[in-house]
Amino acid sequence: MRNASTPLDTIQDSIRTASQPSELRITDIRTATIVGHGYYPMLRIDTNQGIHGLGEVRDGAHHDTAMRLKHLLVGQNPCNVDYLFKSIKRYGGESREGGGVSGIEIALMDLVGKAYGVPCYQLLGGKYRDKVRLYGDTPAPAKMTPEGYVEVVKARKALGLTFIKFDLPGQLFEATPGALIGSKTRYEYPQYRQWYVPGRGPGPRISQAGVELAVEITRAVRAAVGDEISLCTDHFGEGFCTADEAIRIGHALEPFNLAWVEDPLPWTDIANHKKVADALLTPVAAGEDLYLWEGFREAIETRAFDIIHPDMLTSGGLIETKRIADHAERFGIPTALHACCSPIGFMANVHLGAAVASLVAVEHHGLDLPFFTSLVTGLDDDYMADGYVSVPARPGLGIDLNEDVIREHLRDGAQYFADTSEWNRLRVGFDRVPH
Repeated sequence: MRNASTPLDTIQDSIRTASQPSELRITDIRTATIVGHGYYPMLRIDTNQGIHGLGEVRDGAHHDTAMRLKHLLVGQNPCNVDYLFKSIKRYGGESREGGGVSGIEIALMDLVGKAYGVPCYQLLGGKYRDKVRLYGDTPAPAKMTPEGYVEVVKARKALGLTFIKFDLPGQLFEATPGALIGSKTRYEYPQYRQWYVPGRGPGPRISQAGVELAVEITRAVRAAVGDEISLCTDHFGEGFCTADEAIRIGHALEPFNLAWVEDPLPWTDIANHKKVADALLTPVAAGEDLYLWEGFREAIETRAFDIIHPDMLTSGGLIETKRIADHAERFGIPTALHACCSPIGFMANVHLGAAVASLVAVEHHGLDLPFFTSLVTGLDDDYMADGYVSVPARPGLGIDLNEDVIREHLRDGAQYFADTSEWNRLRVGFDRVPH
């Protein structure tokens, strides 16, 4: 304990520092886009002290959503995370348009953690758990039959996962004779697809045979994995479900005790999400395309979602998504974290999951990528042996990049964190700065 006679300089000299944070300045922002299930744009923020922060733009989004913000960040102290976030958040938006802002925030937090020598969860107020539970994403099988679903879900269980998600997508009903009633105008004229409203006009609707197909698949999956496994469904009849049809299918699946049904309706339709959530005993999870606290506020405060399901690469990064989860907790709503990303975004979700009191689980969408763990250092081969990931105590996100492996998986035409000086003259809201 310091007493009144202890010089302040002596106290400061005894503290271990990883850098001189007050002197840190951002010098550059660069990206490298790899191919996984889709495109994963990785983000790196460099500084004048040789340390860097890693972030990730939302899967499928363009790295330009981050690079167009470069001029607002270069020369700034990356430790002023909240100040910088407020400076850039107006230039983001729903779904993939939130990717640049969110990826930058994650890279700033990684950088601050490295500068002060603490893990990112500590910057969020500390952790509630030492291990974060995963739920495994399971894409629909090539043969969308009950037997096909059983095969892919049992493979997930064999990995040690205790929480598994499987798809009941629109393609399932389209590919099964008799599962749809009505014209297939939406697919005969794909150029009009953006104007199609499910359940209205000439589009098809799910038949009773389609409902029974969903029941048959879910019954087979539940029987195959047993009651000890938590199950949930994604792409819940997407493209064909009205609120009433979602309720109809949801009621039919209630005997199988699903942890949730996910995204039954477009994310903009909060009122009908509430209609479905109020009608079902099975929880409704949604929100992966909502942006910022303001984007979640209505759904939380009207209890339109039973479980909020933000994707932090859209919702605003670490701090903003923690705010969202805390607000949901006040209304008795827990949080699950959607995550389709590289190990950078994955580990950011692990840190966030450790710091969220009401966490259900964090998604793992990279289970079918054999090179997933080798993209970075700091992620052991047995990192999820029991269906949980240990929260790292290393500074920042606790990982760094494996350059050789990333170079092997770059998107065609992409380079490994190439020079971005052309963005020095490009500005948000303007074409170019005058000469």
